[in-house]
Amino acid sequence: MIKKEVAAGPNGRVIIMDSITKLAPGDEGALIVSASHGGASSGEFSLALPLGAVFFNDAGVGKDDAGVAALEMLDKRSVPAGTVSHESARIGDSIDMWEHGIISHVNKSAARVGLGTGMRLKTALNTLITK
Repeated sequence: MIKKEVAAGPNGRVIIMDSITKLAPGDEGALIVSASHGGASSGEFSLALPLGAVFFNDAGVGKDDAGVAALEMLDKRSVPAGTVSHESARIGDSIDMWEHGIISHVNKSAARVGLGTGMRLKTALNTLITK
């Protein structure tokens, strides 16, 4: 299971991980790209540490928007969060998400920092850490 830093700049670093369960002390403040679904359980894991941002796979969104439920949870703590489309990147594969992910959903906190749907995840996060 992959977990590694893939980018760093004056305003932060990006860590990719195949599962949000790999989040650990030392990841505070990082922009996390997790290949987990963006459901409520992933939101709970993400709230364990103060993060700079968190992105998940939308897993097809699902019934009652279950695949993006974490976004609102994170927004309540003003953490920018979003998902990439399951059609642009494989769920469970953080490298594919980093290399090919297209943002499909963002919370209000993510929109406030300039992130939006249709953006390439890699480009968007690289812009955040370097601007």
